[in-house]
Amino acid sequence: MTLQQELPGMPKRLYPCTPTRLNTWLDCPRRYRFAYLDRPMLPKGPPWAHNSVGAAVHSALADWWMLAGRQRTPAAGMDLVRKRWLGDGFRDERQSAEQRERAAGWVSRYLSGVDPAHEPLGVERRVSAPTARLVLSGRVDRIDERSGQAVIVDYKTGRYVPDDDDARSSLALAVYAVAAQRTLRRPSSRVELHHLPSAVIAVAEHSAEALQRKVSQAESIAADCSRADQAFAAGDTGEAVFPPRTSRSCSWCDWRRHCPEGQAAAPEIEPWSSLAE
Repeated sequence: MTLQQELPGMPKRLYPCTPTRLNTWLDCPRRYRFAYLDRPMLPKGPPWAHNSVGAAVHSALADWWMLAGRQRTPAAGMDLVRKRWLGDGFRDERQSAEQRERAAGWVSRYLSGVDPAHEPLGVERRVSAPTARLVLSGRVDRIDERSGQAVIVDYKTGRYVPDDDDARSSLALAVYAVAAQRTLRRPSSRVELHHLPSAVIAVAEHSAEALQRKVSQAESIAADCSRADQAFAAGDTGEAVFPPRTSRSCSWCDWRRHCPEGQAAAPEIEPWSSLAE
């Protein structure tokens, strides 16, 4: 117990969290324990090729915005993908090279529709906001300024093609909008998912009431996380607090090797099997 908690009349300490932490708890409490509480952390499985693709594309797009305006060309974006490429998780060098050029093509096509003279409010920008119970924070791929508003842009590179309902239901995007309002001191209600493989842009426009509902959702999930954290600190690491929540996503869980229930629930897959076509 901290000194702040011990002194009567002092405000209760706000629980710090990110959308990733909250979503991990929702997806699987056991995976939450493995990822956030167990120390030393249990060894993860092999790296995933689709994560390597996503990391290279995100890094290349961030680097592109750091270039001088006249250097921001689609061809420069392709070169940055090649420079940032990670070879982890692929079947072999040939597959890695094929995926590298495919990803470079996605970025070139995407950037051909982006105004290079535009200066975002933030690239890989960390934003945060306190609520009545939490300190919400996260890192946003890009924040655009449009008509005086901070627009949240999140890049996607996976096989699944998002739609507007995905943008609207995303807890992470809503949290970023709330945190951007606080950090950047300007309104933020529009959130976008930019799926590079398909060139689809999924959009949602949140009302103030909708964003408050998302904050309430985050506070509810975080309350469960906090109780689990306290139970873990007290020595309770069992299934009553951290039950496995099995699904087909157990196939690509980083801690699959440590979870018999996950192994039984979904088949093992190759590290490159989730690459976007």
